[in-house]
Amino acid sequence: MTKSWAWTSAKLEGRFEDSRLRRVQVLDGAQLKYIAFLSMLIDHVNNALITPKLDGGGFLLVLSNFLSVVGRIAFPIFIFFVVEGFFKTKNRARYLANLLIFGAISEVPFDLFTSKVFFDPYWNNMMFTLALCLVTIWTIDVLREKISHKIAWYVLSLGLVCAFGFLAMVLSLDYDYHAIILAYLFYIFYDRPVLSATFGYLSIIKEVYSFLGFSLTLTYNGKRGKQYKLLNYLFYPVHILILGLLRFYFGV
Repeated sequence: MTKSWAWTSAKLEGRFEDSRLRRVQVLDGAQLKYIAFLSMLIDHVNNALITPKLDGGGFLLVLSNFLSVVGRIAFPIFIFFVVEGFFKTKNRARYLANLLIFGAISEVPFDLFTSKVFFDPYWNNMMFTLALCLVTIWTIDVLREKISHKIAWYVLSLGLVCAFGFLAMVLSLDYDYHAIILAYLFYIFYDRPVLSATFGYLSIIKEVYSFLGFSLTLTYNGKRGKQYKLLNYLFYPVHILILGLLRFYFGV
């Protein structure tokens, strides 16, 4: 990269050099991802099997509300790792292809889980959302290398965020434009994790308890950890397929 304001290795790693943050940077990528997986599973169990059974107050309502709070952890972490993957992967095209392939695999399970039908074009799964987030920041990053004027690049990048956010709504993607905005913020403030978490939370503040997930992104120490790639991709379609089938079995 030849532009003085473009990303550099030193800048990308700068977020791990702040002594104040180092005290809390105790979790590696694997630990954070599996926390997010657990949060997502809890949220989906709640939405599939408990929420439909709610009728007034009582224990079930208290339980459902608690599980919903825990479920707010996942979304910020997954978007955070799309941006992290963009910077760290050796093959961005393969990364995008994997998201699209598993998005296609996940669509019928997702529709069974959410709508109890085999195909619902009006609500599409999170893997496609993550893929569009990746395309968004990739496109913006390519422009960053081609445009020498910093302000012009920022203006164009905001226009692209609006365009991709609109596309996310047209495609009826899970979390639609919220995911696009959040990916952009994690990208822009990649070397300023406190700012990325703060502005990210403000961008989706209606999800009040999502601050739990944003806070956890600050604990990331930059290490990959022991991950199981196949599990990372299969967890999403497998667990929502099981929950979709359970919805049919229990009639909820």
